[in-house]
Amino acid sequence: QVQLVESGGGLVQAGGSLRLSCAASGSIFSDNAMAWYRQAPGKQRELVAAITSGGFTTHAGSVKGRFTISRDNAKNTVYLQMNSLKPEDTAVYYCNTYPVGATRGYWGQGTQVTVSS
Repeated sequence: QVQLVESGGGLVQAGGSLRLSCAASGSIFSDNAMAWYRQAPGKQRELVAAITSGGFTTHAGSVKGRFTISRDNAKNTVYLQMNSLKPEDTAVYYCNTYPVGATRGYWGQGTQVTVSS
């Protein structure tokens, strides 16, 4: 059973920074692409950033240049470094993976990020 546990959320002022972490277990982490999504109140969940097993990354246009996804395969952990935070970044942030050979994707429980103006 794949488990994803996010941490690092909190309350920060606009312009500040946070680093989210997602610790994974239950599958061969290094083989799997990982992603961060977010969901703001009243809005659909949206992709924020993703990283392949080989380390290739993609970031949503709204966060490009401010957020950076990375991974540490030795620690089975994926990170989201968030800089220059804006109030519109306020959301619950979720870690996601669809392991190689699996029949479904997996989500973490989410971590709240609140950016005050």
